[in-house]
Amino acid sequence: MSKVYQTQGAPVLALDDVSLTVDRGDFLALMGKSGCGKSTLLNLCGGMDFPTSGQVVLDGQVTAELDDAGLTRLRREKVGFIFQSFQLLHTLTAVENVEIPLLLARRPNARATALERLRWVEMEFLADRLPHQLSGGQQQRVAIARALVHDPRVLLADEPTGNLDTATGELVLNLLRRIAHELDVAVLMATHGVESASMADRIVQLRDGRMVEAAVSR
Repeated sequence: MSKVYQTQGAPVLALDDVSLTVDRGDFLALMGKSGCGKSTLLNLCGGMDFPTSGQVVLDGQVTAELDDAGLTRLRREKVGFIFQSFQLLHTLTAVENVEIPLLLARRPNARATALERLRWVEMEFLADRLPHQLSGGQQQRVAIARALVHDPRVLLADEPTGNLDTATGELVLNLLRRIAHELDVAVLMATHGVESASMADRIVQLRDGRMVEAAVSR
């Protein structure tokens, strides 16, 4: 697939003929400098945007063939997102942040399920804390619990350790490995760090929108 953006009338090629398959249980790192196309690829994989040519198939569904309601269901039911800046709602407690996807989907037992996911990331003892009462690493673990609460098929992580110190970042990376291997989720992580990428099962190198290298990390 390829992606072209129109910027002030001039086309910008963000992704150029990229082909990629990720299975459930895989932990894949997308590596490259800022502007190489990592975030664009994540957005396409999560149904947040569509390729200019080619297609994205997520769990058997072509994203560009879905209407707005179908895309909303796809993202709500099958995709989890983790961001560098955590993106927690600051007026809600940790457990309230985690249960939001379930409440939006009108799932039963939202609070119990949210507490179970907080337990999985070892954050249940801080369930009633507000985000400003948590460290950066704790906030990211809450964000991971939120991304997992609806049992997604794919987890997209955009520079998930960018705002964390080395030790805390390693803890988050180990969580991502566990998510892939223990929960059978396809994990795609965008990063520019060699050490972060080395934690993944596979590394895909992007440069100027093109895939230039795919390597086995472990």
